[in-house]
Amino acid sequence: MRSFSCSFAVALACFFIANTAPAETPSSEDGFVKIFDGESMEGWKLAEENPNAWQVEEGRLVCRGERCHAFYVGPLAPMKDFHFKAEVMTTPGSNAGIYFHTKYQPTGWPKHGYECQVNVSHKDPKKTSSLYAVENVSAADLAANGIKDNQWYTQEIIVTGRRIQLIVNGKTMVDYTEPEDKKAFDKNFERRLGEGTIALQAHDPKSVCYFRNLRVKPL
Repeated sequence: MRSFSCSFAVALACFFIANTAPAETPSSEDGFVKIFDGESMEGWKLAEENPNAWQVEEGRLVCRGERCHAFYVGPLAPMKDFHFKAEVMTTPGSNAGIYFHTKYQPTGWPKHGYECQVNVSHKDPKKTSSLYAVENVSAADLAANGIKDNQWYTQEIIVTGRRIQLIVNGKTMVDYTEPEDKKAFDKNFERRLGEGTIALQAHDPKSVCYFRNLRVKPL
């Protein structure tokens, strides 16, 4: 009887463990490919200026230093229509960015493509998930969605045709359709869709930002 009771207890415990275990990866992640392995800069090419601004620490890409851009050069590049996801964390007063449809540059601010802003409390009024200098997000918008420094948030970028969607923690912050008239673009920065890669921005020595779990789904 004691043996039966023990066996029954073990079986019951296994039943509850099996039915309370985390579910498998949700179907919404199907088709996503990791573009950062959490251990190295494999698949990334740093600009020639200030390459020490980028480090890999504890599974995270960390920018901490003078201006330098990290360009994705892995097998998915260049990209046209895609869904990008990353977890991002800013520190107080920090500024960074996520460029897309851009091209490698050894120096300077990337001329090609668009920038998704990374900035919660930096003095620049264009805040996190702004489509930089095109359709901007305010500090009030971030506060309303609980986005704070020193806390991870999920940034998504979706490009389909001429449509750009920038989403933070599941909330759409920008839904922009690029006009067909190319005269609408700034002559100094070719903010236009075509195809290109992802680039992460190290902005200045006082700006420390973290990126992890970067992945892309071609559409």
